[in-house]
Amino acid sequence: MINPIVSVDELAEFPDAVFADVRWYLDGRDAHSEFTAGHLPGAVFVDLDTKLAAHDLPASEGRHPFPTPQAFAAAMSSLGISDHSTVIAYDDTGGMTAGRLVVMLRMIGRNAAVLNGGIGAWSGPLVAGDEPAPTPAAFTETPWPAERFATADETAELAASDRGVVIDARSYERFTGEVTAIDPRPGHVPGAVSAPFAAALDPVTKCFRPAHELHQHFSALGVADAVDVVAYCGSGVSTCVNILAIEQAGLAPARIYVASFSGWSSDTAHTVETGPDR
Repeated sequence: MINPIVSVDELAEFPDAVFADVRWYLDGRDAHSEFTAGHLPGAVFVDLDTKLAAHDLPASEGRHPFPTPQAFAAAMSSLGISDHSTVIAYDDTGGMTAGRLVVMLRMIGRNAAVLNGGIGAWSGPLVAGDEPAPTPAAFTETPWPAERFATADETAELAASDRGVVIDARSYERFTGEVTAIDPRPGHVPGAVSAPFAAALDPVTKCFRPAHELHQHFSALGVADAVDVVAYCGSGVSTCVNILAIEQAGLAPARIYVASFSGWSSDTAHTVETGPDR
């Protein structure tokens, strides 16, 4: 499998790659309009809400629950992505949304990576307008691997224990509860550690920090090969930056709590914690 993060300079190694534009905005901006204004040549637009998330589930499942394997396979097929495609996903937020597609594909053994630096790293011309509809491709329905996920109860148990670490990818202000933003209640899962996804990126270039720096960063948070790690964010999207960065750092894979804090804080049976991490 290819590395989870590839640079523009490495794209020549993947001449048949499918470019996936996974731009999406929490503030409600129309990502498809951004795509039609300019995208990488030949790229397909991947709508996060319709292609990478399920709908009509209880609020406790979060804002962006994973689709069923059948729905995901159908979505990939409709985008021209086959079992044998190499997918290079990009956005304009350092991988915040492109990472979701990459994590999903890599979980089931498909070749996928985030373009380091996203569309801002691309030096060639951009293409305006919509691309022709892709030819549907053969993408086999594959079960999500249970060992890569954590339930709410498992997340709570791990966060309260000394045998692992639960990391929260939201901004520090959302973690502490100073800013509630879109989550039903302020704060974080009790015992979780603040690990803003932006800390894995260079603030100027929006590129991932070098592997040795990522290793140092996550080690300082308690992430290690022999430690159980669960990662979450607001809705199971930006946490994928941390999951990919942990892999790039050479550390053991983290599990994902997909419902994340949007799901956790929607369930009144769950307590929330405010203030800095312990």
